[in-house]
Amino acid sequence: MPPSRLATDALPLEQHNIEIQRNREAWGRKPMLRAAYHGFYQQIAARIDRSIPGAIVELGSGMGRIKDVIPDCVTTDLFPNPWLDRQENCYRLSNAPGTVSHLVLFDVWHHLRYPGTALAEFHRVLAPGGRVILFEPAMSWMGRLVYRIFHHEPVAIREPIAWEAPAGFTADQADYYAAQSSSTRLFWWREKHGSLAGWRIREVKPITSFDYFASGGFSGPQLGGPFLHRLMRGLDVITSPLPRLFAARLLVVLEKA
Repeated sequence: MPPSRLATDALPLEQHNIEIQRNREAWGRKPMLRAAYHGFYQQIAARIDRSIPGAIVELGSGMGRIKDVIPDCVTTDLFPNPWLDRQENCYRLSNAPGTVSHLVLFDVWHHLRYPGTALAEFHRVLAPGGRVILFEPAMSWMGRLVYRIFHHEPVAIREPIAWEAPAGFTADQADYYAAQSSSTRLFWWREKHGSLAGWRIREVKPITSFDYFASGGFSGPQLGGPFLHRLMRGLDVITSPLPRLFAARLLVVLEKA
């Protein structure tokens, strides 16, 4: 297990692409992980409102597997890879104002060092009523334990969140940053860090997913096989009324006001 880091520790931006290549290897050998993610993408697809005009765009698509469930989603990342549609930076999107219906960020929000600055750019490109859909780690009691012990990225529950980028910041200055608790603190616990003017919080849903924990994610070992997967799904149903204790993931839907 790599040594723990602080969210403020600087790493080169290329670390994102290194992790994408590692994740592709894990994806191929871990059927429980693929099944868990398919379910996550289905939950995202259920929040897509086809009546809103504009493109559906995923930022930080990594392996681009969202197309398995939402085939018309435009997949993007910081780095050009042959399986993605195009290259994008959250702080400076190529889309014209009002031309996007949905922005999907799967495990991307906690990599935004300046989330308020990114939200301003999202607001620019979204159509009226357009949505930002976030899928993130959830800092339940179990989530904090698992993510601290088994995931290499910092949880950073007590570290300050820098809402706005400093004066003079440009998108090409973005570096590798991670704070897994960011979305939990801002949207589930409702800590006050910056202004959400121009946005409505449409939904905040903590999700129990013991099958995701048992899959080991991308960096840990998979525990068991199909039988355990079915058992974990049953455990999810039993524990879902107790998200503060057991939630593994957090689904957030923001709507442009």
